[in-house]
Amino acid sequence: MRRLLKYQPVRYLINGLAATCVSYGVLSACIHILHVPSAGVSNFIAAVFGITASFLGSRHFVFPGTTESVWHQLARFWVLYAVLALMQAAVLFVWTDWAKLDYRLGFLIGTFLQMVCSYFGGKHWVFKQQN
Repeated sequence: MRRLLKYQPVRYLINGLAATCVSYGVLSACIHILHVPSAGVSNFIAAVFGITASFLGSRHFVFPGTTESVWHQLARFWVLYAVLALMQAAVLFVWTDWAKLDYRLGFLIGTFLQMVCSYFGGKHWVFKQQN
């Protein structure tokens, strides 16, 4: 296991799974406990929690060793993830609220799109290593 952790994509996947669990837990709570009437709004709320978990994991676990200010990275990270959260909220809005399909599958579709975009955005923009 220790050998696998030296690979950035493996650490990214572990961090992403953890953040996704946080996000899905909040999404489920919003829909089933708090009875938020929109899956899109519920997912936007959940995304804030998942994004926070993802930033902490990305900075300290996936892309460690950066010398740039945490505030600069945090600002870029929130811009990137605001766009990704809006994208995922739109996916869930169209999938669940408009097409009346199961929110769980829409969540998975949005999460896959978010995963791909966030890896490349994190690697090449937010946590870019200075040469």
